[in-house]
Amino acid sequence: MVPASRVYLLLVIGIAIAPILAMFFGIPASIAIALLFDALVLGLMIVDGLRVRRDRVQISREIPSRLSIGRDNTIVLKVTSENVNAAIQIRDYYPTGFGVSAPELKANVAMNSTQELTYTVNPTQRGEFSWGNIQVRQLGFWGLAWDDWQIPQNLRVKVYPDLVGLRSLSIRLALQSSGSIRQRRMGIGTEFAELRNYRTGDDLRLIDWKATARRVGAYGNTPPLVRVLEPEQEQTLVILLDRGRLMTAKVQGLQRFDWGLNATLSLALAGLHRGDRVGVGVFDRQMHTWIPPERGQNHLTQLIDRLTPVQPVLLESDYLGAVTNFVQQQSRRALVVLITDIVDVTASTELLAALSRLAPRYLPFCVTLRDPQVDRRAHSLTENVTDAYIRAVALDLLAQRQVAFAQLKQKGVLVLDAPANQITDQLVERYLQLKARNQL
Repeated sequence: MVPASRVYLLLVIGIAIAPILAMFFGIPASIAIALLFDALVLGLMIVDGLRVRRDRVQISREIPSRLSIGRDNTIVLKVTSENVNAAIQIRDYYPTGFGVSAPELKANVAMNSTQELTYTVNPTQRGEFSWGNIQVRQLGFWGLAWDDWQIPQNLRVKVYPDLVGLRSLSIRLALQSSGSIRQRRMGIGTEFAELRNYRTGDDLRLIDWKATARRVGAYGNTPPLVRVLEPEQEQTLVILLDRGRLMTAKVQGLQRFDWGLNATLSLALAGLHRGDRVGVGVFDRQMHTWIPPERGQNHLTQLIDRLTPVQPVLLESDYLGAVTNFVQQQSRRALVVLITDIVDVTASTELLAALSRLAPRYLPFCVTLRDPQVDRRAHSLTENVTDAYIRAVALDLLAQRQVAFAQLKQKGVLVLDAPANQITDQLVERYLQLKARNQL
């Protein structure tokens, strides 16, 4: 039982009127009256608090079966009041370290009704966490006391990679592939799709002269027919995800590895949706996890289950060892996407040597996760010497990255450098462009 603010106000009033009563009844009588008044207030508070216990609200919690890291996950508390109009305060014991939209919820629930209260949590780490009980305070009918108690709701919850983003991407890919949204391109594929009339600008090499001759023989003078080709669907995509020291740094509240893992699963989803065989390897000094390339949407579930428990480590990554291990596992030509980060030209020497080993047998693709704070520092105005030095360092880091990327491109390596919090969308879009152009 917790006294309400009204109780303190009444007690202060009792003390304030004591001097006035002393003028009419004397000091001893005024003190006795004030004490009697305060005792009456406290007694009514106790009665009010005890009465509320008979009409406590009922609360249940609804949590998504899988929470997504770095996303606002909605939590629903259903509050039911049967016999009274209830004024309540609720504090849910969510896991420590989660961002939360509303640490405390307040509501007035009408008699014989159920009200849904919602708030969001934003996990910054993957793994399994303990979710505690629900702390509830309910105000008495006279507004003198709060009945304070806990509802047992202790459970374990799991935080996964960005499943919300995967669902959105799946819908977008489905829309792009359906009906008129699907775009067929000519001259950039290997699989025959259809024949259609020649149009100005079409590649003359794609004219099907035999089909045109048959059509002329049957219908007279008609435009030539050209073959429409689509990119080959059954190709191989392998994603090598670095979990070494550079991937432990935090960017926009999440570790760089988590941004890379989200991008890995999104790229895998896009590849599986386009009919490719998708494999994933996670490495540091050695190949920590290897999932061979497979097709089918069920493979995505396996990827999520296998990759969710993986965490980054403070070890230097062995790029050459990871590529060597991959070459031993995969002899078939594949698009090899290596997700990591680089610091400068010197530190990227091993990365350059490793990716150079892949070309031309494979199509290497280096993806680096840049810290957007470095961009802001490099392009911000300086007002003092300290800021000028910080900006100079940021500009130097960006310049060295560009030199490293130029060397990678000279070796035939595709390159994508983007802020960590934007890498997923840009990587998926780049992959779709590669598929459309049949570069693999």
